[in-house]
Amino acid sequence: MLDTFLKQFNLGGNVSPKQYSPLTLAYIGDAVYELFVRTYLIRDANFPVNRLHKEAIHLVNAKAQSDLYQKIKDKLTEEEMQIYKRGRNTNSHPPKNADMVDYKSATGIEALVGYLYLMGDSDRIAELLRNLID
Repeated sequence: MLDTFLKQFNLGGNVSPKQYSPLTLAYIGDAVYELFVRTYLIRDANFPVNRLHKEAIHLVNAKAQSDLYQKIKDKLTEEEMQIYKRGRNTNSHPPKNADMVDYKSATGIEALVGYLYLMGDSDRIAELLRNLID
């Protein structure tokens, strides 16, 4: 499905994913990450939306994304680590309820997911994000 969006909007045709700003990568990566989590949550049953939302909150937050980084950091390629660091080191302001270190790490994860999405590498996204639920 993600590949369909890339084709529909001809993404990657004019601009290399490496040329996007880290915050733009994080912007799209956040959506892809959340779609992964939501899809994971409905895999077994048709639960009430309120329950799904409560479950999603545990996986879609700065702390969970920072924890994910700790699980996958040794599995990242050099290129993926560079993208992660670009996202992590960007100048952004965390919400009041987020720790600065976790927020920056989460931005790095989102940038990496966004980059992989724009590269059309949904298999790699799934491989990395499975570590979130293992």
